[in-house]
Amino acid sequence: MSDWTVRRGIASVRLLCALALEHGLAVERSLTGTGIAIAQLDDPAAEIEAVQELRVIRNLLAALQPAGLGATELGLAAGQRYHLTTMGIWGFAMASSPTLRSALQVGLRYVDLTYSISRITLEEADEHCRLIVDAGSAPPELEAFLVLRDMAAIQTLNRELMSERVPVEAVSLRWPAPARLDAFEQVFGLRPQFDAPRNGLVLARRVIDAPLPQANELTRRALEEQCRQLLARRRSRAGLSGRVRDRLLQSPSAMPDMEQIAAELHMSSRHLRRLLAAEGSSHRALVDEVRQMLAEELLSTARMKMDEVAQRLGYAERASFAHAYKRWKGVSPRGPRR
Repeated sequence: MSDWTVRRGIASVRLLCALALEHGLAVERSLTGTGIAIAQLDDPAAEIEAVQELRVIRNLLAALQPAGLGATELGLAAGQRYHLTTMGIWGFAMASSPTLRSALQVGLRYVDLTYSISRITLEEADEHCRLIVDAGSAPPELEAFLVLRDMAAIQTLNRELMSERVPVEAVSLRWPAPARLDAFEQVFGLRPQFDAPRNGLVLARRVIDAPLPQANELTRRALEEQCRQLLARRRSRAGLSGRVRDRLLQSPSAMPDMEQIAAELHMSSRHLRRLLAAEGSSHRALVDEVRQMLAEELLSTARMKMDEVAQRLGYAERASFAHAYKRWKGVSPRGPRR
């Protein structure tokens, strides 16, 4: 995963909970210690952090491994549940690409919109291409599950993109061979090479250069732009800036100042200022951003009066709000209401 702080959708955790439930593990146990509420699983707009999904995976392995279901079986089983339709606009952007190669490139460009916690790269040789799957800084005890989930998901997505099974030339894995290999053969059609230097899937060049049946260039461009915007929004909520922004949103009519937020975060205001500056932000910029976003929503969607909006956003008088809005947008706040 290129950025552990980027938030992710709830779809992956929902699939993991469904897998666990099929093996007798209640949803409540799957979510133990994650901070994820059961109601969030049914909210398509819900977002979580990667560390919360890792805790779900830990819970799943801890509960099911004693029953004979290891990381290999569970990782491969989980990966086969990730479909193009599961992945929203990311999946549709891949499906509308002209070739499997371009679909993979789009997928990797916006991989932070997906379930994946691994770092996935595409390496090309004369006649073959290799997808390298690296669990990176993920806990070592979860590596097998995470890598095999990604590899099985890649196979599932490739099959759906091509509307047929995509042949794999070779599979390599960094750990020793397990006792049973039938699950690998069912997913990949062959036995992997174990104790390899890297985890990877090898595909023939002729395969990834084949045209996709649902290719549509205009649709692809539109969906890729949506992917770019969604990823930018999620990244804007990441890191310390995201935490400060969330805190400001909790009390828009009386936003805490720098000293208050620093105290809540158990640091000095000077240290907080330096950390925000390192992310290219500041307390003042975040206050402006939150107020601007809320102002647009309250004026255009909630249809509130300007005096009410000014009060809701903590301005002492309407004129101060009007001045700030014109500084943000270059027009009067009456504009959106007309």
